[in-house]
Amino acid sequence: MNRGELILATAIILFVAFALGWFASWLVNRFTRVSKSDVGELDRMAQQLHEAEEARDQAITYLQQREAEITNQLTQTEAELRAAMDGLRDARTEAEELRSYIERQNA
Repeated sequence: MNRGELILATAIILFVAFALGWFASWLVNRFTRVSKSDVGELDRMAQQLHEAEEARDQAITYLQQREAEITNQLTQTEAELRAAMDGLRDARTEAEELRSYIERQNA
């Protein structure tokens, strides 16, 4: 093999390597390319996600407000119950005192 044949063989090998590399690059770009419809769908999904997050935040805020209202109502109801129980206890005590007074008067 003389010098000219070696240069020609090397040039052919390099050209084939370049062609294979270019073809592989073209295949990768062809299969990984994002189409406009995919980009549109991603934008739509991003918008839906944003709307869902806003709805979730509103729901959390509503639930926190509702929980505060219910806690307030519960506190008021418990206070009313304590007042009613105290009043009932006082009424029972007074009724017992009146019974014992009447029994002493009749005796």
